[in-house]
Amino acid sequence: MPADAGDYTHVQAADDIAAVMDAAGAEAAHVVGLSMGGYATLHFGLRHRTRARSLMIGGIGYGARKDTRDQFEQDTLAFSERFETLDTPEAIRPYAINPYRVQFQNKDPRGWREFADQFGEHDSTGSANTLRGVLMGRPSLFDMDDEIAGLDVPTLIYTGDEDEPCLEASLHLKRKMPWAGLWILPRTGHTVNLEEPEAFNHRLLEFLTAVDADVWQPRDPRSLGHSTLPKDA
Repeated sequence: MPADAGDYTHVQAADDIAAVMDAAGAEAAHVVGLSMGGYATLHFGLRHRTRARSLMIGGIGYGARKDTRDQFEQDTLAFSERFETLDTPEAIRPYAINPYRVQFQNKDPRGWREFADQFGEHDSTGSANTLRGVLMGRPSLFDMDDEIAGLDVPTLIYTGDEDEPCLEASLHLKRKMPWAGLWILPRTGHTVNLEEPEAFNHRLLEFLTAVDADVWQPRDPRSLGHSTLPKDA
């Protein structure tokens, strides 16, 4: 685990995806990510456009809203400091039951316990540096309109309807990205794929099938109007 937080960035995470593909001999791939992985997936599409057959981006947007940015930075810094002063299982305890994780705990206590236990095994230095370098260092999605509007890759954005930090950002991405669709799961928090694995796997298969069949196309411009009576009707 690098000791310097500067070695942990969203750009590095996106390029790591390309490096894994290189090692596997894959020229292009469908890329699926959640949370920090969702952010890395988006930036993989922006940085390695020709290598993305499709993007499935979930749980993205924490810290993006301008009106809550200060609180996000304070919370993230405090969380990173917990890894420097406490054992990792104790450091992650409040995070595991935050407002966007309790849905998982309620639906699947055993699965949630396994998640918390596995997170408790993470390296404390790597965890602290990830929070400072990746989360606090990444730009807001609301500052990336020009970049994301030009991303012509089939994309499915997904989020739980109780993952409050990600709802507005997901809708913003949907509105700005012509090739994007938005899937919102009811009564679901941040860990969509763990909370609702059957629904997630079914929707993923439908999306990949549509992309491979070349029927996932950009949004019809006629759907962008705000009037129920178009002028040229």
